[in-house]
Amino acid sequence: MPTRSTGAASVSARLDELGITLPPVAKPLAAYTPATRVGSQVWTSGQLCSVNGELVAVGKVGAEVSADEATRAARICALNALAAAAEVAGGVDAITRIVKLVVLVASDPGFTGQPAVANGASQLMGEIFGEAGVHVRSAVGVSVLPLDAAVELELVVETS
Repeated sequence: MPTRSTGAASVSARLDELGITLPPVAKPLAAYTPATRVGSQVWTSGQLCSVNGELVAVGKVGAEVSADEATRAARICALNALAAAAEVAGGVDAITRIVKLVVLVASDPGFTGQPAVANGASQLMGEIFGEAGVHVRSAVGVSVLPLDAAVELELVVETS
């Protein structure tokens, strides 16, 4: 897949090919910034699974939310995080590599499929960035997330 780091098509061109438009950056719910630059990296705050300010998956995965719904929610979180990172990086084409994802899954006590849920985000990064989308990752089950969201995601990217 083309990536900016290989000199092929830009990330924005790849997003166009995939029919993906990055959403506006979500406004913080409290006293923090959506993303910050540290040297050549941009780190995001946790991004929820919201579209136009509305959560798309609410409750515990394995109870009120299915694993498939949570996987789609992880993809939405990833797009929200990518938008926040791009804003600080100087645009999505300045992002040269996905470094790390942390995917938090509000889980029913018996649910153990957090890695499969996180794949929604990981696979999206591969679709967009190709080899430069390969990253390290944590997929963690938690008892509750802000606003009772089913999924939250943090992203670390490298920039040019």
